[in-house]
Amino acid sequence: METSEAANSFVEKLKRVLTWAKTHKLKAFFSLLGIFFLFELLTIPWLSVANLRTENPTETALMRQRLREAERDDKQLVIKQKWIPISRLPRHLINAVVVAEDGTFWEHGGFDWYEFQQSLKKNWERKRAVRGASTITQQLAKNLYLSTSKDPIRKLKEWLITVLLEKNLDKERILEIYLNVIEWGRGVFGIDAAAQTFFGRSASSLTYEQALRLAAVIPSPLKHKPTDYSRWVMYRRKVVAQRMLGRKYYEAEPVDDLVEEPDEDETEQAKEIQSSPDTLSQPPVMPTDQQSRGDSTDIEEGNNDDVQRREQFD
Repeated sequence: METSEAANSFVEKLKRVLTWAKTHKLKAFFSLLGIFFLFELLTIPWLSVANLRTENPTETALMRQRLREAERDDKQLVIKQKWIPISRLPRHLINAVVVAEDGTFWEHGGFDWYEFQQSLKKNWERKRAVRGASTITQQLAKNLYLSTSKDPIRKLKEWLITVLLEKNLDKERILEIYLNVIEWGRGVFGIDAAAQTFFGRSASSLTYEQALRLAAVIPSPLKHKPTDYSRWVMYRRKVVAQRMLGRKYYEAEPVDDLVEEPDEDETEQAKEIQSSPDTLSQPPVMPTDQQSRGDSTDIEEGNNDDVQRREQFD
């Protein structure tokens, strides 16, 4: 009897709410919108980000996503990941990853606003998304807590988590976590697992050439391997090498003409699109000197000056 009365009471309340919503449609809409955003805000890892100062993440949202995808496709997937401190990584590897993915990483507060503006401009010109502007911190936010979804709500949450990461962690720690959790192949996460998988050695002993190749494939790790000699990989590898030379890093190598750029229909995303700020300094952890934005030049003209651009692989 009591259960029946409670059910009837609930139905009556629901009817009153629906009646109110019909007569106050605008208020009802904004109320539902507010509830939705409140729920989304509650899913932001407000407290767990601070724990990353001393705790190493063992599993990420992207790892879980890949496992679900494998289960959906009735495929087996084994996650390979082993933590390695940034202090054990060679300088040329750290430099290669930074110049490949986020040339102003040491200077910005989580967002590269210059690159963001250039991205909006290029996408407006093409009338579609052909270029992204995610920084290393934004990529880390997505890898740790979100997914590869492109919806606006996911992007908003990415921005909020990016602010939290930059507020709670120093740059060296952000980069250390990034290098240890990003995807480098099917089931391969983190630089040490990638080094072992593709080159049979620890990340601490990677050569300059191996570092270039690993940095080159970060934008598209499920389609390309660092050991490939495909047109795409060779082009990307040359781009990273050119940037390293432009910044006058100590392990310079002779640079011949760039490998011919891939056809647009093959991978428009692999192209160098637009110059952006060049402010990364020589040391990989705590920069001291800054280069000017005017140092950026077009590598397609064959110059050895540095260029840092952002590809669309967001």
